[in-house]
Amino acid sequence: MYVFISILILIASILLILIVLVQNSKGGGLASGFSSSNQIMGVRKTTDFLEKATWGLAGFVIVLSIVITAFIPRDQHASQSEINQQVNEAVTIDPNTIAPDFGTAQQPATAPEATPEEEAPKK
Repeated sequence: MYVFISILILIASILLILIVLVQNSKGGGLASGFSSSNQIMGVRKTTDFLEKATWGLAGFVIVLSIVITAFIPRDQHASQSEINQQVNEAVTIDPNTIAPDFGTAQQPATAPEATPEEEAPKK
Protein backbone atom coordinates (compact mmCIF):
# COMPACT_ATOMS: atom_id res chain seq x y z
CA MET A 1 0.00 0.00 0.00
CA TYR A 2 2.92 2.31 0.78
CA VAL A 3 4.33 1.89 -2.73
CA PHE A 4 0.91 2.43 -4.33
CA ILE A 5 0.32 5.70 -2.47
CA SER A 6 3.89 6.81 -3.25
CA ILE A 7 3.24 6.25 -6.95
CA LEU A 8 -0.02 8.23 -6.72
CA ILE A 9 1.83 11.12 -5.07
CA LEU A 10 4.49 11.03 -7.79
CA ILE A 11 1.91 11.07 -10.60
CA ALA A 12 -0.09 13.87 -8.96
CA SER A 13 3.10 15.89 -8.45
CA ILE A 14 4.10 15.54 -12.09
CA LEU A 15 0.61 16.58 -13.22
CA LEU A 16 0.73 19.54 -10.84
CA ILE A 17 4.07 20.63 -12.29
CA LEU A 18 2.73 20.39 -15.84
CA ILE A 19 -0.43 22.35 -15.02
CA VAL A 20 1.54 25.10 -13.31
CA LEU A 21 3.88 25.33 -16.30
CA VAL A 22 0.92 25.65 -18.69
CA GLN A 23 -0.45 28.61 -16.78
CA ASN A 24 0.64 32.08 -17.73
CA SER A 25 1.34 34.49 -14.92
CA LYS A 26 -0.51 37.31 -16.71
CA GLY A 27 -3.71 35.38 -17.32
CA GLY A 28 -3.07 34.26 -20.92
CA GLY A 29 -2.07 30.70 -20.23
CA LEU A 30 -3.41 27.88 -22.34
CA ALA A 31 -6.15 29.98 -23.95
CA SER A 32 -3.77 32.68 -25.24
CA GLY A 33 -2.78 30.55 -28.25
CA PHE A 34 -6.35 30.43 -29.55
CA SER A 35 -7.63 33.59 -31.11
CA SER A 36 -10.92 32.45 -32.61
CA SER A 37 -14.08 33.78 -31.02
CA ASN A 38 -16.08 30.54 -31.30
CA GLN A 39 -14.07 28.48 -28.85
CA ILE A 40 -15.63 25.76 -26.77
CA MET A 41 -13.82 26.97 -23.69
CA GLY A 42 -13.20 30.68 -23.46
CA VAL A 43 -10.24 32.34 -21.79
CA ARG A 44 -12.05 32.61 -18.49
CA LYS A 45 -13.16 28.97 -18.44
CA THR A 46 -9.66 27.74 -19.24
CA THR A 47 -8.18 29.84 -16.45
CA ASP A 48 -10.83 28.57 -14.03
CA PHE A 49 -10.16 24.97 -15.02
CA LEU A 50 -6.40 25.32 -14.58
CA GLU A 51 -6.81 27.04 -11.24
CA LYS A 52 -9.24 24.40 -9.96
CA ALA A 53 -6.96 21.62 -11.22
CA THR A 54 -3.98 23.21 -9.47
CA TRP A 55 -5.80 23.51 -6.15
CA GLY A 56 -7.30 20.04 -6.49
CA LEU A 57 -3.97 18.35 -7.22
CA ALA A 58 -2.21 20.29 -4.46
CA GLY A 59 -4.87 19.20 -1.97
CA PHE A 60 -4.66 15.63 -3.26
CA VAL A 61 -0.88 15.56 -2.73
CA ILE A 62 -1.26 16.98 0.79
CA VAL A 63 -3.96 14.47 1.76
CA LEU A 64 -1.97 11.55 0.35
CA SER A 65 1.14 12.75 2.16
CA ILE A 66 -0.74 12.66 5.44
CA VAL A 67 -2.36 9.29 4.69
CA ILE A 68 0.92 7.65 3.69
CA THR A 69 2.30 8.13 7.20
CA ALA A 70 -0.07 5.39 8.39
CA PHE A 71 1.48 2.96 5.91
CA ILE A 72 5.17 3.61 6.54
CA PRO A 73 6.89 0.22 6.81
CA ARG A 74 8.05 -0.42 10.36
CA ASP A 75 10.99 -2.67 11.15
CA GLN A 76 9.89 -5.14 13.80
CA HIS A 77 13.44 -6.07 14.86
CA ALA A 78 14.70 -2.60 15.64
CA SER A 79 12.79 -1.14 18.55
CA GLN A 80 15.15 1.83 18.85
CA SER A 81 16.96 4.04 16.46
CA GLU A 82 20.69 3.69 16.01
CA ILE A 83 21.28 6.96 17.85
CA ASN A 84 19.36 5.71 20.89
CA GLN A 85 21.35 2.47 20.82
CA GLN A 86 24.64 4.36 20.73
CA VAL A 87 23.58 6.59 23.61
CA ASN A 88 22.57 3.58 25.70
CA GLU A 89 25.83 1.74 24.90
CA ALA A 90 28.04 4.74 25.61
CA VAL A 91 30.46 4.48 28.52
CA THR A 92 29.56 6.87 31.30
CA ILE A 93 32.44 8.73 32.90
CA ASP A 94 32.18 10.46 36.26
CA PRO A 95 33.38 14.02 35.62
CA ASN A 96 34.41 14.43 39.28
CA THR A 97 37.06 11.71 39.06
CA ILE A 98 38.84 12.93 35.94
CA ALA A 99 40.37 16.40 35.83
CA PRO A 100 40.39 18.15 32.47
CA ASP A 101 43.76 18.54 30.79
CA PHE A 102 44.14 22.01 29.35
CA GLY A 103 47.76 21.51 28.25
CA THR A 104 49.17 22.63 31.59
CA ALA A 105 50.30 19.19 32.63
CA GLN A 106 54.07 18.66 32.69
CA GLN A 107 55.57 16.89 29.76
CA PRO A 108 57.20 13.55 30.58
CA ALA A 109 60.97 13.67 31.02
CA THR A 110 62.88 12.49 27.99
CA ALA A 111 65.03 9.42 28.28
CA PRO A 112 68.80 10.05 28.50
CA GLU A 113 70.58 9.75 25.22
CA ALA A 114 72.50 6.55 24.60
CA THR A 115 76.24 6.68 25.03
CA PRO A 116 78.55 5.44 22.25
CA GLU A 117 79.40 2.38 24.34
CA GLU A 118 75.73 1.32 24.38
CA GLU A 119 75.34 1.88 20.66
CA ALA A 120 78.29 -0.37 19.73
CA PRO A 121 77.20 -3.86 18.75
CA LYS A 122 77.98 -6.52 21.25
CA LYS A 123 79.89 -9.62 20.16
